[in-house]
Amino acid sequence: MDSNLDWKDLTVAMITLNEEKAVAKVIKDIQRVVPGAEVLLVDSSSDATPQIAESLGAKVIRQVPPRGYSAAMDAALRAGSGKVVVTLDCDDTYPTERIPELARMVLEDGYDIVDASRLKSKPAAMPWINYFANYGFALMASVLFLCRVTDLHSGMRAYRKSLIDRLVFNTRGPALPVELLLRPIKLGARFKLLFIDYRERIGVSKLVVFQSAWWTLRRILSVRFS
Repeated sequence: MDSNLDWKDLTVAMITLNEEKAVAKVIKDIQRVVPGAEVLLVDSSSDATPQIAESLGAKVIRQVPPRGYSAAMDAALRAGSGKVVVTLDCDDTYPTERIPELARMVLEDGYDIVDASRLKSKPAAMPWINYFANYGFALMASVLFLCRVTDLHSGMRAYRKSLIDRLVFNTRGPALPVELLLRPIKLGARFKLLFIDYRERIGVSKLVVFQSAWWTLRRILSVRFS
């Protein structure tokens, strides 16, 4: 750990829905690399996920019945107590060891948002249809926003909390990460791209591909032309 940083200024936020197979590993990995950081879950599980998380010292906000990923992510981002919020999927696909690097880019280097992109090349863990959709939508957004982006759907990002506090975004429907990246860019926030590795998930994917694609297009256009 960097002795010049106090990880109490950091919140690591996750959205969980029946992740009991992965949640303990992910939380322990987080606590190892950023000891003292707030670990926050917005949880809509019917399994033991929240009990496991609380037993490991995580803060759990229950959202039952589920209101969807976007509403849960809105709650997670706004409830964080840290000066920087790093988001992470709770399925062990993202490298927790990169969390300190992302946090330093906000706390020390002055960036407002850092996108941990999975798409330097096609990840082995990503189906081809997902890769082509992600690549195409990112290329479209890069042209429309005059800023090179590569991964509109990354579940791993660092946000300055003061940026989140002043953002207004649409929490209805899927694909909120698209808006959470593009709206700050449109507003002139300091943006940084960081490539990461992406691993096979623990558990079952909950992504609905075609619904996500429609909402991705909708969010790109609504942010650009609003």
